[in-house]
Amino acid sequence: MSNNPPILNLANVKFEVQQQGESFSARLGAIGRQLGAKKLGYRLVVIPPGKKAWPYHCHHANEEMFLILAGEGTLRYAGAAYPICPGDVIAVLPGPDTPHQIINTSDSDLRYLAVSTMEEPDVMEYPDSSKIVVFAGSAPGGDKGKRTLSVITKQSSPIDYWDGEI
Repeated sequence: MSNNPPILNLANVKFEVQQQGESFSARLGAIGRQLGAKKLGYRLVVIPPGKKAWPYHCHHANEEMFLILAGEGTLRYAGAAYPICPGDVIAVLPGPDTPHQIINTSDSDLRYLAVSTMEEPDVMEYPDSSKIVVFAGSAPGGDKGKRTLSVITKQSSPIDYWDGEI
């Protein structure tokens, strides 16, 4: 057991940059991993103006909570759009009826604390692209190097349960 207190000031969070194409960009601070958390994942997310951190998606296993710290944006949730601002707390339950996405619609960075359960395996669905993602061995947001299964496929490519079995 470490003698260090389980405290990390947000000003000292170490960030990794995630960027894809013109639409997706974010700085991700893995707070939970830095503190050694096991059952909850928490990170500081900073999204530049006009960007999104992740595609519109839902989780089948993990519940999420977002606390908006700075900036303004839009929560895309279950087919509707809602304005969000500092002080807003957002709860997203697992299941196919809760796809969600946070979009920065302001002229400054949108900063929020994301907290989630770290259940695995998890199955994610992406309604905009008709993808299905399955992770096992490490939950979404967890250590990618510890994943024992990672599958990304299109919903339009189903095969029969018995396909390839002898």
